[in-house]
Amino acid sequence: MSKVCAVPAPTVLPHIPAPQRVAPADARELSKLFLQRLETVEEGTPEYQYVRNTLIEMNLSLVRYVARRFSSRRESMEDVLQVGTIGLIKAIDRYDPSRDVEFTTLAVPYIQGEIKRFFRDTTWSVRVPRRLQELRIDLARAREELEGQGSHEPSVAELADHLDMPEDEVSEGLVACNGYDSDSIDRPIQAGGGGKQQTGLVADLIGAEDPALALAEDIQALKPHLAKLDDRERTLLQLRFGAEMTQAEIGEELGLSQMHVSRLLTRACTTLRKGLLAEG
Repeated sequence: MSKVCAVPAPTVLPHIPAPQRVAPADARELSKLFLQRLETVEEGTPEYQYVRNTLIEMNLSLVRYVARRFSSRRESMEDVLQVGTIGLIKAIDRYDPSRDVEFTTLAVPYIQGEIKRFFRDTTWSVRVPRRLQELRIDLARAREELEGQGSHEPSVAELADHLDMPEDEVSEGLVACNGYDSDSIDRPIQAGGGGKQQTGLVADLIGAEDPALALAEDIQALKPHLAKLDDRERTLLQLRFGAEMTQAEIGEELGLSQMHVSRLLTRACTTLRKGLLAEG
């Protein structure tokens, strides 16, 4: 009589009506059973979906645990939890029960990685290349280490030597760091040791366009055309627009009638205007 090899019956998984309410300690033990079963069931079947979804819901407490470390950030905690859940799902799909490693040992780094990637890719106020985003982290770490060795702010040369990279690349990274965060120009400026005295707004420190700049450009553009006028025309323009004399006062000064002064000024201004328009 031939022997029949006994095949172990599949483990009967408990039905969990509210996976998210399972205590973390119980979730850890139940996850072992569900992860083992996930390896044996066919992907796409209703049982596979039940096992996988239950694992996700039971371990959402891990996502909340990791997300709390980033609670000081300005981003919505709901967004952080969603991103962390993606890391949890990746950990479930890639976990190998045969390696005899605690699931949390794999899941926590996956969750952290997804959340950090989210902050790295979305919190920059000004978009910069990925290599500069990563360089910002290296520069921050290098500055902290160098400041721990001395009391002064590390120079570009010191940072470059510490990171073993060219100074121009370090300079580029420092400039890119300015795009990591932004603030409102309506933010009040605080003064004093306690920072309680308001001295104005950031907007007050921002310069405005000086109208005199356009005037300076016009004067430079007029110079070659003024040189083409005769001496009397240049004198008339100087008295009218430089000394701000009236046409009657100019007539008395030069012994001309006001009407004659008016015609001469009109002719001179027309000549200058045509010259400027021809350049444009």
